[in-house]
Amino acid sequence: MSNGFHEVRFPLRLSLSTSGGPVRRTDIVNLSNGRESRNSRWRDARRSYDAGSGLRSVADLYEVLEFFEARSGELYGFRFRDPIDWTSGRPGAAVTAGDQPLGSGDGLNASFPLAKTYGDPAASSIRDITKPVAGSVVVAVDGIAQPPSAFYCDAATGIVTFAAGHIPPSGAGVTAGFEFDVPVRFATGRIDVNLSAFNAGRIPTIPLTEIIP
Repeated sequence: MSNGFHEVRFPLRLSLSTSGGPVRRTDIVNLSNGRESRNSRWRDARRSYDAGSGLRSVADLYEVLEFFEARSGELYGFRFRDPIDWTSGRPGAAVTAGDQPLGSGDGLNASFPLAKTYGDPAASSIRDITKPVAGSVVVAVDGIAQPPSAFYCDAATGIVTFAAGHIPPSGAGVTAGFEFDVPVRFATGRIDVNLSAFNAGRIPTIPLTEIIP
């Protein structure tokens, strides 16, 4: 990342009331015959959030100000946990090693990037997972859960690397389960604080936008 990334998470307790989610950009042209021509400008969705609604005290305000200053405003990226979509499965479901397909082995390739698939019978979209939570990743090969000694997952990149002697054989399906954060940055160069009462206040908006590591 050109301007760097800090492997720290936006304070979790301040993000519980966050609003936001995936954003896609589509060019739509109305044709003379009444039909539309639609073209996706982005290959993948990018998440956008407003984390300002969860702040309730001066202590909260100061924690955000301190975090903002430590990131130099918009300059450095950081981790953020989506309040709804932060595991390999559906909300409320336990993480299992069979949650998401990562590919098939060929007997030689030892590295597999984490990914999450969203879809229905009509179509699907694959999302790269680059910021897994350290220690949360579990892996299976052909449905058999692998011991922690069989692989290593880089929490800064989301790459799963199998140890020598554990490389998936040809045709073996590789799956994984995990928790993950979203890489984001502040989408504003200023923080506006409003002290509405003694020892209480609010920051009307704290926009965050997903970045590509």
